[in-house]
Amino acid sequence: MEFLPAETKVAHAAEFQSLKQGSMNMWEYHMEFARLSKYAIHMLPTVEARVRQFMQGLSPLVINEAATTALNFDMYYGKMVAFAQAIEDRKLKNKREREGSSKARTAGNLGSYSGGGRLAFKGGSSGPSQSFAQYSMSAPPSGPA
Repeated sequence: MEFLPAETKVAHAAEFQSLKQGSMNMWEYHMEFARLSKYAIHMLPTVEARVRQFMQGLSPLVINEAATTALNFDMYYGKMVAFAQAIEDRKLKNKREREGSSKARTAGNLGSYSGGGRLAFKGGSSGPSQSFAQYSMSAPPSGPA
């Protein structure tokens, strides 16, 4: 990093400041955030600032739950990444299930579909609080991120 021209470092810092998840999955966003954050250390004086900057770039798919959780829990960067990943995974799975159910209903209208139109909920809660609780109890703190 010290061998890069100053203009390149400034450009990477600006890219970091405007980084958005967009079409990246959570892992890709986290890796890009980590890569570019090296050029913007001055923007991240505290763990809270790092978490806040990460959340600002999250997709609409996960931002609301992640922001609420960050306010209610002692979140460091590693916890926030894991929590946001769990939210994203759950929401994408739910979306795939809804799309699959919709296709089944459409196909069923042509044949002998006799379902009730709603998927049965099986296996207890898998909401973000359970995912987060499982993560926070099983993962050792990684120190300042």
